[in-house]
Amino acid sequence: MDSFYPASPRLLAGLSLRDLEYAQAVAELRHFGRAAERCGVSQPALSEQIRKLEAILGVTLFERTKRRVAPTAAGAALLVQAERVLAEARHLLALSHGQPTGMTGQVSLGAIETLGPYYLPGLLRLLRAERPELSLRLTEARTARLIERLIEGALDLLLLAMPVSRAGLTAAPLFFEPFLLATPPGHALAGLRRLTLDDLPADDLLLLEDGHCLRDQALSLCNAKPVTRHATSLETLWQMIAAGEGYSLLPALAVAARPELSDLVVCQDLGDASAGRTIALVWRASDPRDPLFRALAALLAGMRPAPTLAAVGG
Repeated sequence: MDSFYPASPRLLAGLSLRDLEYAQAVAELRHFGRAAERCGVSQPALSEQIRKLEAILGVTLFERTKRRVAPTAAGAALLVQAERVLAEARHLLALSHGQPTGMTGQVSLGAIETLGPYYLPGLLRLLRAERPELSLRLTEARTARLIERLIEGALDLLLLAMPVSRAGLTAAPLFFEPFLLATPPGHALAGLRRLTLDDLPADDLLLLEDGHCLRDQALSLCNAKPVTRHATSLETLWQMIAAGEGYSLLPALAVAARPELSDLVVCQDLGDASAGRTIALVWRASDPRDPLFRALAALLAGMRPAPTLAAVGG
């Protein structure tokens, strides 16, 4: 069994690929002058580097006489290994230069729970057509948890609602998603035209529980009206509205995905251009794939789901 003797950091720092190339040239040409000429250095400089290499290795690599230069018995074995090291170094350079310039491989993408189920199907179809070499690993969570995992490096990209206030992150806006007023049939607001946010009553507003960004967005739009009923998920919120417990603001993509509830939940536009949220693609500003992520954001921004949103306005 081969033994392994770890070299000290100082010795490793002094071992250079350039010196191994010098030694390899001398071994092939059996002449210091011709080896120096091949390597593009002076003979004294090459000879000095060979001496330094021998000192680091603790072995005399070459037997030198006026008539001949030849590897020593110990040097011959080390020169074989040096050739392998140089071959691996050249292979490393070839691999790095051969890397594709586009985004390939697996990328971890996180999406907020009130967006993922409704937006990701269209995104996946687009990427399958435009970026078939890209493989996504998907996850859903609330905003705070997604940002934590992004900063930790567990995720590469996020789909979040702006603003994203955490330092060190880059956010590229993709599209604006309107909120629709969702009420049970027969509700006082159902069917009214030209509704504004100021027209919404405070007594039966239903929202998601704490931790959902959709809750915070709706509260900011509704001027922090008091809320007594909360839902643990968007699907539960649907059911609460359908059961007649109150009204809420729902993202348009979620509404478009549930046409089977149209007889239980009445959805309509609000006469306020600010009633909605801007969805962005988010990544760490320090990520070296920044240009690739920007190109991906531009591709996704061209896939604005506007026709779908307009179709559900009621």
